[in-house]
Amino acid sequence: MATSESASLSKTVKQQYMDLPQGDKVQAMYIWIDGTGEGLRCKTRTLDSEPKTIDDLPEWNFDGSSTYQSEGSNSDMYLIPAAMFRDPFRKDPNKLVLCEVLKYNRKPTETNLRLMCKMIMEMVENQVPWFGMEQEYTILGTDGHPFGWPSNGFPGPQGPYYCGVGADKAYGRDIVEAHYRACLYAGVKICGTNAEVMPAQWEFQVGPCEGINMGDHLWAARFILHRVCEDFGVVASFDPKPIPGNWNGAGCHTNFSTKEMREDGGLRGIEDSIEKLGRRHRYHIRAYDPKGGLDNARRLTGHHETSNIHEFSAGVANRGASIRIPRSVGQDKKGYFEDRRPSANCDPYAVTEALIRTCLLSEEGEEPKEYSK
Repeated sequence: MATSESASLSKTVKQQYMDLPQGDKVQAMYIWIDGTGEGLRCKTRTLDSEPKTIDDLPEWNFDGSSTYQSEGSNSDMYLIPAAMFRDPFRKDPNKLVLCEVLKYNRKPTETNLRLMCKMIMEMVENQVPWFGMEQEYTILGTDGHPFGWPSNGFPGPQGPYYCGVGADKAYGRDIVEAHYRACLYAGVKICGTNAEVMPAQWEFQVGPCEGINMGDHLWAARFILHRVCEDFGVVASFDPKPIPGNWNGAGCHTNFSTKEMREDGGLRGIEDSIEKLGRRHRYHIRAYDPKGGLDNARRLTGHHETSNIHEFSAGVANRGASIRIPRSVGQDKKGYFEDRRPSANCDPYAVTEALIRTCLLSEEGEEPKEYSK
C-alpha cells in the first residue's frame, strides 16, 4: 500500500514554525464544495482580528475554471461564508470557514445545494426537524488499495471487523481517534464512531442537528477527515462500493424526526412520513447520490445489509429495508426513523432537503416543487 510522500516530512520541524506567535492576526481557511459535488477545496487568508460571527467574515473569490465550476474566460467565483468552526490544525484563534459558492452573476453554482436547502428548512422551522447522519468511509492508500489489506490478496472474510478490537481486526484506528478529537475541538457535532463490517471501513456519526446545521456539520467533519488522512499519508474514500464482490458498501444512513414525532404518540407521524416516502422512492434515489442514483446502484443490491434500489421497503429493526424504525421507537411509540438509502458520497443538503419536501411539505411526483422566496 502506497502512502503520500508528504506524510514522511518531519512533523517535528514543522512544529517549530507552528509554535511561533502570530500576533493579533488570524488565519481563516475558506472551504467549499467543488464542481464534482463531492470534492472539497480550501485556501487561507489573513484577518486582522478574530471573527466572532459569520458576519465578521469577508466574502472572497477563487478561480472556478480550476475547480470544474466555470470556464476560463469568466472564471471568478464568489465565496460566501456560511458556517464557522475552530481550526483544529492551526488551533485558536484560527478558523475553518465553510462557504457557499456563487457565480459571477451572484447565482448559486450547480453544486451549491445549500442555498435551496436553507430556504426549505426555514419553511418548516416551527416543526423543529432534527437529523443525525452516519457517515461511512474507507481508508485507502494513495494507490487506491485498502489500508492494511494484503498487497496481493484479501483479508479474512467479513465477520470479526465490525466494532472490532485488535491489530488483526481494526485497521487505522489512529486516524479515527485523531479525527474524532479534531471534530470535538472544532465544534462539529460528532456524536460517535465505530469500525464497520469491511476491514479498513469506519463510520462516524454527526447529530442531532437542526435544519441546515446538519449539512454544515457533516461537510465540516468530512473536510477534517480529509485533512487528518493527509497528515497520515492516506486517503478517505466515500465511494459507496469501493471494493466489488462480497464486501459491504458504504452509506450515509440518515435519521430524521420532528418535534411531533419525538412526543407521545409520535409513531403516527413517523408512519405517515414513511407512507409518503414510499410513494416517492425514485425521487429520493436520485437525490441520494451525486450521480442521480448511478453510484448507489452499485451498493443497493439487496445484499450486504442494503435494500434493493428498485424497491421501497420499511420495517422495525430491519437493516435490509429502505427505512428502518428502531425497535425502541416501535416500543415507545415515538422517536425517529432511519433512511438507509443515502450513499456515503451523498450531499447532506440534498438528502435533508428531500426528506423535508416529502415528509413535511407533502410534495409528490418525480420533481421538486418550486417555491417563491
